[in-house]
Amino acid sequence: MVGDGHRPAGKPLRAAQDEAGVPPGVWKGRGLAAVGLKAGDVVTERQAELLLGDGRHPDADQIERELLALGKSPVQARRATVLGRPIEHNRSPKTEKAKERTPWLAMDLVFRAPSTAHVAWALGDDETRLVLELCQDIARDKTLAWFEDAVAEIRWGSGGKHRKPVRDGLIVAVFRHYESRAAESKPLLHDHAVVSIRARRPDGKGTWGNLSADSLMTHIVAADTLYLLYFMEEVSARLGWAWEPREVTPGRRPVMEIAGVDQRLICWQSTRRQQIEDALPVLTAKYEEKHGHAPGERATYALACQAADQTRPPKRTELLSLTELRKRWRTSAIRAYGADAVDRLAEQARATAAAVWARVRPVVDIALAAVDVVTVVYVMRGAFKRHHLLAEARRHLSYALRGQPHHPGLDERIVQTVVDDYTRPASRRMMTADLRALYPRDTEDQAVLRPLTRKRSAPQYERARLAAGALATRVHATRRAERLRSRTRPRAVAAPAASRSHPRPFHYAREASRVLEEETGVDTVEQTRRTLEAAAAKLQDGILERAVAHGPRPQPAPATAPPPHTQQPGTEHTPGRTTGGVA
Repeated sequence: MVGDGHRPAGKPLRAAQDEAGVPPGVWKGRGLAAVGLKAGDVVTERQAELLLGDGRHPDADQIERELLALGKSPVQARRATVLGRPIEHNRSPKTEKAKERTPWLAMDLVFRAPSTAHVAWALGDDETRLVLELCQDIARDKTLAWFEDAVAEIRWGSGGKHRKPVRDGLIVAVFRHYESRAAESKPLLHDHAVVSIRARRPDGKGTWGNLSADSLMTHIVAADTLYLLYFMEEVSARLGWAWEPREVTPGRRPVMEIAGVDQRLICWQSTRRQQIEDALPVLTAKYEEKHGHAPGERATYALACQAADQTRPPKRTELLSLTELRKRWRTSAIRAYGADAVDRLAEQARATAAAVWARVRPVVDIALAAVDVVTVVYVMRGAFKRHHLLAEARRHLSYALRGQPHHPGLDERIVQTVVDDYTRPASRRMMTADLRALYPRDTEDQAVLRPLTRKRSAPQYERARLAAGALATRVHATRRAERLRSRTRPRAVAAPAASRSHPRPFHYAREASRVLEEETGVDTVEQTRRTLEAAAAKLQDGILERAVAHGPRPQPAPATAPPPHTQQPGTEHTPGRTTGGVA
């Protein structure tokens, strides 16, 4: 609630937040109406202590006073303010194993913008800073709304076997921070969304229960990609900037950054990343010495987390306001890379965006997107669930649209196409790619495609991109063949054979889409050619005679050319058609 600053005992919360340079927290979520709060209200210290610390109503003190005045006992008055099961239940000796657990009442979701957004927010003018903060607010709130609508569930019963969507929504306390915990303070615009685990059941009685934590945690990556997608769209719409993928680690998944921002400023901002990368080789060498092989994907991630813990600096004791921090950041960046790199940041981003929009066509093809998504997820995971496909579909939209808006539900349509056309059950809860639907039937192409997923010397994501590119190339080739077969054929003329009084009939082969004649000899072909030439000469003579008799005909006015077909960014075209349209 006070950022990374220290709060002396007895100092009011608001005064401590002012000294730490962080704004007060605000309440968010549709579940606030159930406890008498409104979105945007300031989070007071007592409200946070009651709801997030004790699992009670944020106005529990007033409710207790009213109940005591009505003659209720202190125990009854306190029990009336508890939302759901009291935390004392976990400490009761009558509950099995519950007494060994620590009460868990909230979870912290961190919404962090990309590195180039931190740079532009810290070094740009005040107008740019306010716009980027607004983009952060909108993207965060939309992602929390998706959590409420599609993910949040109430659990009850033994092991939480019964689950239903929440009745009202979530109760969230949002706290904004401005800097990282690096040894030298660096800009890091991020929000801590503390989600209360208490929510009302959909039983119509107004009873309270606990959220299903595993449902929220399972969809964390899908929420992260959705937040990034919304943030990119807001920044592009309000500032006119475009986005491009940046490869941080060779062979690994790229990250989306604002196009045109000096890459040196990213290194200046990412001090913590450099500290982690410096400590990672030592841990990797120890791992290889112990296990005898290089770490895989999961082991590398675990080592990175270990390096982050080892290099985590202590919280700073110097308290600075946001204005003072921005002055310090600007002075540091100018000293390192010059005033031109800092002052022309927004101008360079707009100029680069124009080049990006001229080069990239922001159109999403659902069929190709489905092939790309299922291929990447299959190579990366083998067996997967729907939320894995959803996260990858949103990444695909980020790469394809570069900040242009997408139609609502487009990510779900891509996932549904994958599930319907390219997957098969792998177990009771998992599915995997249907290789018979993905891979071609001919052996020659299988010999090319299968080694792409088995190239163990390459990083896993690089193998996934190779396989996805090969399959996308085949889809393009298949579509081109279908378009060529669907073109209108000239009418076939059956000429009498020279050696027979009645010619043999022509046969139409559907599979080959061409006209064939059985047992056609050389004499027949020559006779057909002569007949066609005679008919053409006679037709030409008739045209000349009519022209002489009637004179030249007036030429009709040229028709107005129809307006070129324009397609809105983020729409999808129907595969296999040569004309435009929105599917």
